[in-house]
Amino acid sequence: MAGKIPDFNATARAGTGKGAARQARRDGLVPGVVYGGEKDPQAINVEFKVLLKALKAGRFMSTLFNLKVEGQDDVRVICRGVQRHVVKDLPTHIDLLRLHRNTRINLFIPVEFINEETSVGLKKGGTITAVRNEVELKVTADNIPESIIVDLADLDIGDIVHISDIDLPKGSRPMITDRDFVIANITEPSALKSGDDEDEDDVVETDEASEGDETPAEE
Repeated sequence: MAGKIPDFNATARAGTGKGAARQARRDGLVPGVVYGGEKDPQAINVEFKVLLKALKAGRFMSTLFNLKVEGQDDVRVICRGVQRHVVKDLPTHIDLLRLHRNTRINLFIPVEFINEETSVGLKKGGTITAVRNEVELKVTADNIPESIIVDLADLDIGDIVHISDIDLPKGSRPMITDRDFVIANITEPSALKSGDDEDEDDVVETDEASEGDETPAEE
């Protein structure tokens, strides 16, 4: 579960338009905008190094932040978009959405597998097949899960994990509600599959050999 809401610092940007945005980038800043929450949009700047570090840390788009702008009240926000340079792939603009504690939003939450080292099926040589690496959930702003946990400890070869098998945080539900979709499964070892195929071939070859060795009946 999400713990203490991390701070995200920004400064108010007086100018708007392409000219002000270019100047911000020359100053080592990334221009952005904060919108929503029944308030007017606000232009902001974020330090390039700070934003890049946050992006590299992962799960930036699914993290709730406490936005701090000097002279203004703190507000909860979540990132709804990061524009990047087409060649350098570096952030050039950021969009933040204001949220209330009880605001419900749709987010893609990554799937995390635990206890692989003690998994019954994996110890037998099975393979974990992740059907979904992330799942879209409707969550409340004050209870955003960092990940969806799949415990592999008691799973054996042939076991399947459905979304109904996952303990979701209070107030969260999957966006897909018309079916109990699969998250992952543990398949049998490839060597075992190959062995089965070889056995079948041996049977066929033996049968064919037997037919060829038959001695014609004397007339």
